[in-house]
Amino acid sequence: MANETTTRDTNADGAVSENAMSENAAPENTASEHTVPADTTTPTTAPDGTPNNAATAAGGPDADTGTNNRQSSLARLEAGLDALDSASAARRRPWWRLALARLLPPVIALVAILLVWDVLVWSHVRSGSIMLPGPGDVWDELRAQWGPSRVGTAIWDSIYRAVIGFAVSVGIGTVIGLAIARVRPLRAAFAPLLSGLQNLPSVAWVPVGIIWFGLTSATIYTVVLLGAVPSIAIGLIDGLDRVPPIYLRVGRNLGAKGLDSVRFVLLPAALPSYVSGMKQGWAFAWRSLMAAELIAISPQLGPGIGQVMKFAQDNLDLPLAMGSIIIILIIGIGVNQVFFAPLERRLLRTRGLSRA
Repeated sequence: MANETTTRDTNADGAVSENAMSENAAPENTASEHTVPADTTTPTTAPDGTPNNAATAAGGPDADTGTNNRQSSLARLEAGLDALDSASAARRRPWWRLALARLLPPVIALVAILLVWDVLVWSHVRSGSIMLPGPGDVWDELRAQWGPSRVGTAIWDSIYRAVIGFAVSVGIGTVIGLAIARVRPLRAAFAPLLSGLQNLPSVAWVPVGIIWFGLTSATIYTVVLLGAVPSIAIGLIDGLDRVPPIYLRVGRNLGAKGLDSVRFVLLPAALPSYVSGMKQGWAFAWRSLMAAELIAISPQLGPGIGQVMKFAQDNLDLPLAMGSIIIILIIGIGVNQVFFAPLERRLLRTRGLSRA
């Protein structure tokens, strides 16, 4: 018991003497082994404000503070992104305003064209004894010839031929485009020829088709294919040329080889140019079909819009001829607006190249 009392007294004295030294600038080397330094830890923050790696690695309170700060920063970032998405959704216009914005300009343009057309009719524009028909005259003639000239059946037959010819052209053009884009000898040999075929007028193939196949459907489909395939193949080649090589390396590392590489890497990466090539290929296919139907006329072929135009030419029926041209324009514009335009917008939007 005496020893324990002495120890407590000594500690008490030591504490008093330590307090005294702290007030009166204690000399060096006077720290007792029982005295704990006031602060011997390494600063937990670097001069630039970043947490000290040593303290963080030690797993002390500063490590928890740094982790909490990073989590707080990520939470603020996520909140900011959510706010941007919410603001974008709030700014998104309703569907009826979007439809109005897309439909109103074409309607205004159509009304302007009809007004100019009527002005020309009122001005009595003529060629010899044939006067320029007005919009009403064209409409009346189309209604009158819908049955006798089989205008309705002709429209259906032309659309059917165009769809079948274009679908076959997409298959052939895709195979040719992949082969020429991936095989260098084929590119050197056939790429210039493909460009030449694209520039060749499709109507030039009609006499060749008639001589070779006769007045049959094979002539019409041959002209459509030769008009559409080069554009589709060239569009795919241009798209594949723009695919970064790292895509193929990443695909190989993930196991995409051979046809899997084409399906999952090349075609998706080249899709925008590929769709543009198909859009141009449809335009060439539609024009080629009209040229073939206008020249290759036979009862075995059935009606077509080109055949209706030929009938109007033979009978000097200008309203029917102009009505046929309007039908061709409406079908071409309709296919573009209903199929290709939404597809292109979706591709651009998914790749961050256009606003939603």
